[in-house]
Amino acid sequence: MRAHKGFTLIEVMIVVAIVAILAAIALPSYTNYIRRGRIVEAVSGLSGMSVRMEQFFQDQRTYAGACVDDSVAALPAATPHFKFKCSNLAATTFTVTATGKEGPMEDFAYTINQINVRATTAVPSGWTKSTSCWVIKADGSCS
Repeated sequence: MRAHKGFTLIEVMIVVAIVAILAAIALPSYTNYIRRGRIVEAVSGLSGMSVRMEQFFQDQRTYAGACVDDSVAALPAATPHFKFKCSNLAATTFTVTATGKEGPMEDFAYTINQINVRATTAVPSGWTKSTSCWVIKADGSCS
C-alpha cells in the first residue's frame, strides 16, 4: 500500500478559517495603531504653532497678521496626513486647526486657541470626541 502525501481538503479549509479569524481580529487593531501614530503629526504641529502664535503676540501685541509665510507664526507645512489652517484671527483671538487628509485620517480634526484650549472637533465613528483635549485613542484618552 502506498502512503498518501499532501493535505486533505478539510485540513486546508481549517487552516483558511483560522487565518481568516486572525485577520479579522488583527486588521482593525493594526488600523487603529496606525491612526494613533499619525495623530502625532497634528498634535505636534498644533503645539509648535501655539508657541509661535504667542511669540508673534509678544512681538506685535496682536494675533492679526499671523499665519503668513514670512512671519514668526507661519503655518506648519502640510504633513502627509494633516493640513493646517488659521481662523478667528483678531487682536486677541486665534484658532489653529489640523484637519486630516484623505485615507484613514480624513475624519480627524484638532484645534487649539489663544487660551490653549485643545479640542478634538471631529473623529471617525467608534471614537469619542472631546472639547477639552486632543483625543489620541478610540476610547477618548487624551494627550
